[in-house]
Amino acid sequence: MHPFDRAFRFVLPVGAVAVLSTVLAVGWFTQPDRFAKGYAPEQPIPFSHQLHAGTMKMQCLYCHSGAERSRSAGVPSAEVCMGCHKVTRTDRPAIQKLTQLYNAGKPILWQRVHTLPDHVFFDHRPHVNAGIACQTCHGEVQTMPVITREMGMRMANCLGCHRDPHAALPKDSKITRGPENCSACHR
Repeated sequence: MHPFDRAFRFVLPVGAVAVLSTVLAVGWFTQPDRFAKGYAPEQPIPFSHQLHAGTMKMQCLYCHSGAERSRSAGVPSAEVCMGCHKVTRTDRPAIQKLTQLYNAGKPILWQRVHTLPDHVFFDHRPHVNAGIACQTCHGEVQTMPVITREMGMRMANCLGCHRDPHAALPKDSKITRGPENCSACHR
């Protein structure tokens, strides 16, 4: 056996597996907190989805109106909040802060809870328009006083639903699978 044969048959494959394992392990364990389950950044104004979406039964699309017509669901502007809070609970410190921002023409600097890595493309429109409930990915927000990420933002979660979407879709849906090709989510 030639000395190089041993290298090609044993050393190179073992080395390749070691390098690949190291890269995957580093990628997994150095994932930023903003992609992990349980992430709940502090918001500039305390907002309870439990009160608004739960007790008051406000629809998600009232505040996150972009979900039906754009890639991003968006976060509500001060104008949306002031639609009610010009007259409702105006004595509360958080609403007074909201009013100050609104009167000054400043945006509310909400901190995103559900973020994806830059190399991932996600569009809310096909999901919302297929009838998939927001709670499928975002958790039971109507029970959360503080929004917390309930689903880890891992590719396996998305692929699991794309391969078997029946639990997420309305019973009368004709959709049997979501796209699984790489370019559907990675651009």
